[in-house]
Amino acid sequence: MSIERYSRRRFNSLVASAPLWSLAAKVFAAPTRELLITKCGAIADDSTVNTKAIQAAIDQLAAKGGGTVVVPKGVFVSGALFFKTKVHLRLTEGAVLKCSTDLSNFPAQRTRIEGHFMDNFTPAFINAKNCDGFQLTGDGTLDGAGMPIWELFWKNRAQNKGFANTGMPRARLALIEGSKDVKIEGITFKDSQFWNCHLYKNDGVLVHNVHFQVPDDYRQAPSTDGIDIDSSRNVTVDGCVFSVTDDCIACKGSKGPRAMEDKDSPAVEHIRVRNCTFKRGGGVLTCGSEATIVRDVIAEDCKITGGVRIATLKLRPDTPQHYEDITFRNITSEGPSSGIINMAPWSQYFDLQGMEPPKSIVKNLNIVGIKGTFTSFGTIKPNPGQTEISDVLLKDFNVTIKNDKLNTSGVTNLRLENVIVNGKPYSV
Repeated sequence: MSIERYSRRRFNSLVASAPLWSLAAKVFAAPTRELLITKCGAIADDSTVNTKAIQAAIDQLAAKGGGTVVVPKGVFVSGALFFKTKVHLRLTEGAVLKCSTDLSNFPAQRTRIEGHFMDNFTPAFINAKNCDGFQLTGDGTLDGAGMPIWELFWKNRAQNKGFANTGMPRARLALIEGSKDVKIEGITFKDSQFWNCHLYKNDGVLVHNVHFQVPDDYRQAPSTDGIDIDSSRNVTVDGCVFSVTDDCIACKGSKGPRAMEDKDSPAVEHIRVRNCTFKRGGGVLTCGSEATIVRDVIAEDCKITGGVRIATLKLRPDTPQHYEDITFRNITSEGPSSGIINMAPWSQYFDLQGMEPPKSIVKNLNIVGIKGTFTSFGTIKPNPGQTEISDVLLKDFNVTIKNDKLNTSGVTNLRLENVIVNGKPYSV
C-alpha cells in the first residue's frame, strides 16, 4: 500500500471539517478565568525566585475549577512549576518566564528521560501531567538561562569523556505527559538547559507558530532538542522555527534489547510536520537516539536555511526498532544544508545486557520533492545482520550537492525516480 493511501485512510477522520490545529488535537476552550502571577506576589526583577508565588497561582485556579495563569511583561525567575487539570499558562508580549540556574529550585524526582524513567533526576521547568486540554500559549518567552549550565556540562565532559547527558542536573523547558488535546502556540523556547519541549505519552498535540532557539554564535548547546515526541501519537508541528544545536524534532521511545516489552513506551505514530523553517540543528526529523516503533510520519512543505540534514534514522544495535511509513516531501534547502539522509548504525551509547543482537525493520521510507543546495547526499546502511531495510523511494529531486555520492548497502527495493543532481539524472 502506498504511503498516500495509508495516510489518507488513517488520517481522513481527523481532518474532515477541522480547524488548522485540530489535525492533532480537538478544540478545547480554556476557562475564561485568568490570574496574573503578580497578584500572587511574583516580582519581575530578573532575580527574585518566584516559584512559590507562581505555584500559588496555579493551585488557586485549580481549586476554583481551572483558568489561565498569566505572566505579564517583565522577567520572572522561577524553579520547577507543576500544572494541574484545567489550568493553563499564557505568556503575554514581553513576558519572560526564566529558569533559575540554582537547580536546588528543581528538586530531583522520578521522571521520564532518554527512553526510561530515572528515579532521581531534574524535573522540567513547566510540568503538566495528566492535564487533558492543557494550553501553553502567548507571545512571550520561556528562557532556560542555559549558558552557565552548558559551560559546566562541557567542563565535566572535558574531564571525563564518558560523562553522561544525565550526569548533572539540567532542566528541560517543558514536559507534558499523559495528556490529550494539548495546544502549544506562539511562544519562544529560548536557551534550554536540556531538551526544549518533551512530549511523553500524549494523544493529540498541536505545536503551532513556536520558536526554538539558542545563540547563533554558541558552539554547541548540549542536548537542546527542539521537540522530543516520546511515545506519543497524533502530533502536529506547524509553522515553527528551529535554531538549535541538536535534533530539531526527534521521535523517541524506549531502548535496549527488551524495548518491545516496555509498556511505558507505546508507538510514536500519526505525526505531521509542516510549514516549518529550520535554521540550525542536527536534522529536520530524527528517529532515535532511543526509539522503538515509529510509523506514519510526514514532514512536508518545509524550508531549510542553514546546516540542517533532512532525515536521520538512527539504528541502535542494542534495540529492536521498527520504522515504517515515513515521508519527507516538498522540502527546499536555501542552505547549503548539511545533507539529505543519514540512516546508519548508531552506537554512541548501547548495552546488549548479555542478550543476542535484536532484529530491526525499516520499511517504506519516501523522500520526495527535494530542491536546493546540500553539502552531501548521505548514507543508507543497516546494522549488518540485524536491520532489514526495504522500499525506499527517492523521487523528484532537483538539487546541487557538493559530495554527491549516496552510500548504500543492504537495501531491498531502492528506487530513484526523476532524481536530478548537479544538473544531471542520478542513479546508484
